[in-house]
Amino acid sequence: MFNGLFGITRLSDSQTRSISAENVYGEKGRGGMAEVSEVPQPEVVKIGQVWDGPNQCARDLGTKWKVRPCITLPKQSTTTLMDIDGPGTIQHIWITVEPKWHRDLILRMYWDGEETPSVEVPVGDFFCNSWKRALNITALPINVNPTGGLNCYFPMPFRKHARITVENLAPEDVRGFFYTINYAIGPVGDSEAYFHAQFRRTNPLKYMDDYTILDGVKGHGHYVGTFLAWQQNNDGWWGEGEFKAFIDGDTEFPTICGTGTEDYFGGAWGFGENYSAPFMGYQDVTILDQPGRGTSRHGNRHIMYRFHILDPIRFHQDLRVTIQALGWRSEHRYLPLQDDISSVAYWYQAEPHAPFPKFPHRDQLEII
Repeated sequence: MFNGLFGITRLSDSQTRSISAENVYGEKGRGGMAEVSEVPQPEVVKIGQVWDGPNQCARDLGTKWKVRPCITLPKQSTTTLMDIDGPGTIQHIWITVEPKWHRDLILRMYWDGEETPSVEVPVGDFFCNSWKRALNITALPINVNPTGGLNCYFPMPFRKHARITVENLAPEDVRGFFYTINYAIGPVGDSEAYFHAQFRRTNPLKYMDDYTILDGVKGHGHYVGTFLAWQQNNDGWWGEGEFKAFIDGDTEFPTICGTGTEDYFGGAWGFGENYSAPFMGYQDVTILDQPGRGTSRHGNRHIMYRFHILDPIRFHQDLRVTIQALGWRSEHRYLPLQDDISSVAYWYQAEPHAPFPKFPHRDQLEII
């Protein structure tokens, strides 16, 4: 069950901690200790982050006065954001960075010393923001606020260790990367599963192929969310395709089969307008940037999300998730589309997880 208001009155022995550039290990009583100095803090050296030197904004006030609120991500390198022992549960992640870097920064999360990540997603897409543009999202697990405040409330338990990194694929340094990771130190129940998220992109989709959101999942768990970034390459309505979930040995035919793309994302009859709700949302990004432009035009870019918080898709052995790209052609016939589609799948499962597909090269990620 999603960690909402239920249980907020219950006392707990857990201890609250918070990681940021001002306290990189989330240690008790050690936040805001940076000095206006050329000499980096020892813990910053230990975790391997760049020290940007004295923050001249704080030169008159010194320690305690916002000396290190953000970090620089060096070009074509990986920076560690979190590296702590468990048991514990991440409760909230906040990030902000210029939207132009959303596809160049790759967020990865590793639980309990695993070698391959359980989360591997571009920063923007993880927070339902794509197309190098900040979009406000008012979903329960993902909340994006003006201007570009990226928030995640998916609980992420870990038993032995949690490590979070961000890789900068860009050919230049990314400055002004702000982040906070709030977590609780405390026991994790035997039935608690691990959080996973995986990114995919197909550009263009092959004619008459279904788009694969998730495949190769093995084990016991539940699917909790879908994000799509979709560019249409034809004029006309593009959302006739059906969402399908192939569960526990399904082959040609799925156990769950939807009735249309906008239906799966909680809309109806071609969406008609933008909306962002607690569990479902849709926005035509092109129309936001070009007021007066028509809907369902070739080149229009859309985002959609659905979170299965109250209706998780349970699996016990394996899971595959797809969606069709389907529009209309002459004589009122369906047209299999060849659109540019990206996705993020969110799910929980018991470890170990199957290895993810090879992550796309920067040129395969690029939005032009």
